[in-house]
Amino acid sequence: MRAALIEQSLEIAAARCPDLTPLVYERLFREQPQMQALFWRDSNGAIKGEMLARVFEAILDFVGERLYAHHLIQCEVVTHDGYDVPPHVFRTFFGVVAATLREVCAEAWTPEIDLEWQGLLADLDFYVLRPDQAETAAMAR
Repeated sequence: MRAALIEQSLEIAAARCPDLTPLVYERLFREQPQMQALFWRDSNGAIKGEMLARVFEAILDFVGERLYAHHLIQCEVVTHDGYDVPPHVFRTFFGVVAATLREVCAEAWTPEIDLEWQGLLADLDFYVLRPDQAETAAMAR
């Protein structure tokens, strides 16, 4: 059920707003203004757009077969720390995406969709807060 509702919310948002990138990053920069300086070379928004596309791909894998998304998230936490993006800031990005989708979906954002997104955000947090793949693999056993 989670995958279907998450996918539904993404489809609704895509139909209403073909490019969510400006909305997502405007919200991110309002909530985490220090992050805007890290995008100084992204004059045409291509880097932000690619990053958001990868986030959507990872979310779809995470709620689906989960072939790679959990490991990708852990790797990106470490990579972004090297860009001076601490895990607590990295963690806010998924919430920013969800809040933007909720805003774009408006009345189509149902309590069921909201519940599934809240669960998804909590599950994503698990991997954001534990970037050590050996640790999470040991916990899964």
